[in-house]
Amino acid sequence: MTVVAGGASAARPRLIRAINEQVLLDHIRRSGPVSRTELANLSGLSKPTVSSALGSIERAGLVHASGQRTGSPGPAAFLYEVRPEAGFVLGLDVGREFLRGAVADLAGTVRSRLSVRTKAVDAMARVQELAGLATTLLGDAGIRASQLTQTVIGSPGVYDPKLDTLTLTGRLSGWDSPAVLPALRDEFGSTLMIENDVDAAALAERVHGHGRGVDSFAFVSVGTGIGMGLVLDGKLRHGSHGVAGEISYLPFAEGSGSDVRDARKRGSFDASASAAAVVRAARRAGVRGASSAEKVFAAAARGDSVAAGIVTEEALLVAKAVCTVITVVDPELIVLGGGIGQAPGFLDAVVDQLRRLAPVLPEVKASVLGIDTVVAGCIAAGLDQAWQYLVGQISPGVTS
Repeated sequence: MTVVAGGASAARPRLIRAINEQVLLDHIRRSGPVSRTELANLSGLSKPTVSSALGSIERAGLVHASGQRTGSPGPAAFLYEVRPEAGFVLGLDVGREFLRGAVADLAGTVRSRLSVRTKAVDAMARVQELAGLATTLLGDAGIRASQLTQTVIGSPGVYDPKLDTLTLTGRLSGWDSPAVLPALRDEFGSTLMIENDVDAAALAERVHGHGRGVDSFAFVSVGTGIGMGLVLDGKLRHGSHGVAGEISYLPFAEGSGSDVRDARKRGSFDASASAAAVVRAARRAGVRGASSAEKVFAAAARGDSVAAGIVTEEALLVAKAVCTVITVVDPELIVLGGGIGQAPGFLDAVVDQLRRLAPVLPEVKASVLGIDTVVAGCIAAGLDQAWQYLVGQISPGVTS
């Protein structure tokens, strides 16, 4: 082995400087505006070290002095915060009926937001619609595509690195075609990142919802489709093959709305407990006007005993899935999301069943986030990726 003189010893100070800069940036992101003295106290670094590292990240354009704190003894302290224009993130949510998106700056402030109904008849047309939505969002935000640091698309499915394609894409017809990812990369470039849509919703829950400050929780989405995002030790977990949370494939097929053909396509639990299954169960039971799960739930709320039975069965099915999660992972919190998961009264019905089924009962809550949850999660994921990239540009070639 040939050793270049001074290589390791020369790299060590650069690595330490890079770590110190990362520590300060993390504190400024979470606590800013903050003074140098406050950064020294938060980080445990000496004031000279803080001054040196702060100078580097300020020269890099990632933070700036945003004002002064007065009213205390001694000279006024300069306050530092993230420079919002240092980077921009595009988040997109691709659904069967709607495309949603937003552009946010590096401080997390949303600069533009838009939702459009899709008219696409195939996957390639949907790619073009996403590109058009992105163009409109960038124009509304007043920025150019070249200013984007990261793009994140929240999509049904799981990325298969061997095939370089999306799989398990559910009801999004043609989205598992081998041509989709190359087309997306052509449109969005090297900054593109694909995140599972329910995982993105879990990230939004961690940043904006019930998951804030919770180390371990499961976000269970029940609606048009079924899925779960799992956060353990504060981190979103995808599993070895990317299928952690694909609970639509749990082998629960006993629901009266179950469908064998649907189960082969989307999994047994999806075929038994998704919105389509609720509608099938209601129609088979003779509930009038059961054109959507929402109408079935409304009929139950009006006192239709047959519809109420369908809702009770749905709560039992979801409780069985949640019980499985509890016994395997034992999270602090379960958050129910999706059109069914957030339906009025459904949380209480699920909890009633869990009291019977589960060995322990963690806190169970219904999400209070709205229709832009996936977009918010994409923005959160994009900001984390953007920061990693931008910090790496301060000390290129230095790794831990």
